[in-house]
Parts: sequence; structure tokens; C-alpha cells
Amino acid sequence: MLIILVMCIGIAVGKFLIPRKAKNINAKISLLCTLTLIFSMGAMLAARENFFGELMSLGIKSFLFFLFPTAFSVAVVFFMSGLMKKKDKNKKRQEK
Repeated sequence: MLIILVMCIGIAVGKFLIPRKAKNINAKISLLCTLTLIFSMGAMLAARENFFGELMSLGIKSFLFFLFPTAFSVAVVFFMSGLMKKKDKNKKRQEK
């Protein structure tokens, strides 16, 4: 939550306090900070003792978090589109 708050503050500062002339420099600084963040996250993960075991477990959990909502969404859309097609057919029959 704190990260999101800091990011929102950064967006507000960039939008309202940094002059247009400094936008290019600000973009380069933002890129450098992003690269530093990604590097530090990678270093933190690499320092874990059982990284590959945790990665496999995380991969399975991530796949399940992807699979269930996706399958449910596809099923709902399939069901709803079938209902819409039936309504359209009934509407066309009534018009004739």
C-alpha cells in the first residue's frame, strides 16, 4: 500500500511541480529508478536460499490464479453470448 501511495505522489509531483522543460530529464531519472528497482528486486530474490523451489511453487500458484478467473470469465461470456443469441432469434421471429 505504501508503494502505491509513493507512486501516486510521484505522479502528482511529475504532473504539477516539474516544468515542461525538465520532463526529458525526469523521464531519464524515472527510467534509472525503475531499472534500479528491478535490479534490487532480482538481487533480493537471488539471495534466497531455496529460490528455485520457491519459484516453482510460485509458478504453480500464479498459474492457478490465472487459470480459474480466466476459465470462469470464458464460461460466463460463453453462457451470456448464448443467451443474447437466443434473444436476438426470438426478437427476429417476433418481427416477422
